[in-house]
Amino acid sequence: MTQHDSQLMAQTRNSTVGEVPFELKDLFFSRTDDRGVIIHGNSVFRKISGYMWEELKGAPHKVVRHPDMPKGVFQLYWDKLKAGDYVAAYVKNKAKDGRYYWVLAVAWPIAGGYISVRVKPCCGLLDKVRDIYARLREAETEQGASPTRSRDMLLAEVGELGFASYEGFMTAALAQELEARAQRMGSKLGPRQMRFQTMAKTILQIREETDRMTEIIKAIRTVPMNMRILASRLENAGGPISAISVNYGSMLDEMAAWVRSFVEGEDSTYMRMLTTIQQGQFLVNAGSLQAEMSAIFQEDVRHAAAKDDVLRDKETLIAEEIAFQKAAIDALKVVEIEATRLGRSVLDMKRYVTGLSSTRMMCKIESAALTGTGDSLAGIVEQLDAGQDEIEARLARIVELNTVIQSNTAMLRAMS
Repeated sequence: MTQHDSQLMAQTRNSTVGEVPFELKDLFFSRTDDRGVIIHGNSVFRKISGYMWEELKGAPHKVVRHPDMPKGVFQLYWDKLKAGDYVAAYVKNKAKDGRYYWVLAVAWPIAGGYISVRVKPCCGLLDKVRDIYARLREAETEQGASPTRSRDMLLAEVGELGFASYEGFMTAALAQELEARAQRMGSKLGPRQMRFQTMAKTILQIREETDRMTEIIKAIRTVPMNMRILASRLENAGGPISAISVNYGSMLDEMAAWVRSFVEGEDSTYMRMLTTIQQGQFLVNAGSLQAEMSAIFQEDVRHAAAKDDVLRDKETLIAEEIAFQKAAIDALKVVEIEATRLGRSVLDMKRYVTGLSSTRMMCKIESAALTGTGDSLAGIVEQLDAGQDEIEARLARIVELNTVIQSNTAMLRAMS
């Protein structure tokens, strides 16, 4: 027993309030049956929870559940596990002596039950989660919200944080926690983790560019209207300008439709790229925890009375880590297909921009031919120039970002 362990055991015996201290290197492990009954756990789980192994084995995992935890979180947690999915959630646990400790719990199904590996939060996202959980608990206790209603409120709260889904939230949480943990421990993320991290950030940047493009299109959408107003004042002489305004407005509508089809809906190119990149990122990061946990088990093997359980869990974690890493690489197939589709789609958008250039040139010609109102038309042309230049810049940036994703997928395939 180390000095840290001795101090911790003394604190556990003498304190019934506050937080149980533990280190970033400490990873929790537990394996349960399909009802959530504990079959096995590692020494960190036993030490931090304050329970003897005889008290944990055969007990439901909720033996360490803290009353501050909203039921809606566990509703979501078990919904995903029972559906055969992996899941991650911030969880406040209660030690035997009444103290608490926070973890980010990552869990997934295995044959005959479930496995969970838990890590100490340190990235700052926990502060936001605490506030959300407090609101959920208030709804449950004071408003009588059911676990299902509380779960739906949690999903809405996650959306307010800017995440399109809970899967996106838990992927970001795990990624941010492991990055912050590595920095504090003076270590580095693995190359696969870094590649997926880059792709996850890049796909969000692509969304920012398309959102900005939508704003630009909306801003210059008033230009054709101004052109028609000007044309009406010119009577017969305004016929060409009116025709130009119709063509320009039509092209802007087509461009806006292109952006919408790219980003909107679960089956859009953007959403397929986003969800698949997030899936791969989660799997790679969870795999890194599995690998680290299996290495830590070596210490448990030396001190365990029942070494067979420890060795079996160690082998299971190694096998699961391999499976997770393979699934992450398999996810790249979708990313590659959609990135190629995006590249072709951008070419279509560029054709619309070329059409805008032709229309803008016609405006310049008409402006030069008119007297008296030429200045007004020249001002409209300047607006078209500025808007088109910015659209072209956004498209160029999207191409650049898409290339980053494609190069990282290629490097990840080379690593496999």
